[in-house]
Amino acid sequence: MSIRPVKQLVQATPAIEGAGVKLKRGFGFGKTSDFDPFLLFDDFRGDQPSDYVAGFPWHPHRGIETITYVLAGTVEHGDSLGNRGNLGAGDVQWMTAGSGIMHQEMPKGDPQGRMHGFQLWANLPAALKMTTPRYQDIAANDIPTVTDDDGTSARVICGEFWGQKGPVEGVAADPRYVDISVPPGVRRRIAVEVTRHAFAYVFAGSGTFRDASAPRAVRTEATDGSDAITYDATNHSLVLFDRGDEIVVQAGDEGMRFLLVSGRPLQEPVAWYGPIVMNTEEELRQAVAELRAGTFIHHR
Repeated sequence: MSIRPVKQLVQATPAIEGAGVKLKRGFGFGKTSDFDPFLLFDDFRGDQPSDYVAGFPWHPHRGIETITYVLAGTVEHGDSLGNRGNLGAGDVQWMTAGSGIMHQEMPKGDPQGRMHGFQLWANLPAALKMTTPRYQDIAANDIPTVTDDDGTSARVICGEFWGQKGPVEGVAADPRYVDISVPPGVRRRIAVEVTRHAFAYVFAGSGTFRDASAPRAVRTEATDGSDAITYDATNHSLVLFDRGDEIVVQAGDEGMRFLLVSGRPLQEPVAWYGPIVMNTEEELRQAVAELRAGTFIHHR
């Protein structure tokens, strides 16, 4: 087994999206190759409704999938196809925008005014850019949780993990999306297929991610006696991993909770304009022209 080196560790940065929602962005609207097939990751949370209640009014999507995972509060959503619904605490929506959809998401806090959720964008391969839009709305009770002997637990949203299969199916990039909680002081080795790009996002507690040894880096001695580099990760830390087939994480005194996301890279060109992602500039110009002409929706 080879430990994945930590390619980059960054803190999510403040951003404002929609009609004025304050959020933290882990990555997005930049270099796409490192995170391929993923394009963007946002953490939207707060206990002041003024920070999020304006929401994300009607906007277009084409060529991507959007994954919304709610931890606190609710998100009301609707689209140009007549779909309506509510996402509550623990629920997930995996929306395949495909050929095009007009969509809105309006966050509402819980009785204490708290709102917390994540949104991840996954790219669609060229062959599926213009596929029929669809939804997979997953209730919290339908997401399996598996707990190991050391108390580490994982909610498996998509993909297979520790013998459990997540309820989201039929996604082009064959991703794995897991919400992992590691108890205080526990050290875990977690397998990740070597062919996948992978990142972790810490949203509660703190801990360290162990790197492969490197001769020019400052080393610390690992508990197994080997040399290793450790990267401290706290709330809002995003860790991008390099190639390898496992990661090693050690939770701090408060424990640590993080998302572990991986997927098979598409390795296709990306032409990007806001929530529309195609493969060529010509396809992008056509999408924008259709949006302005009112012919953006291909499937009704």
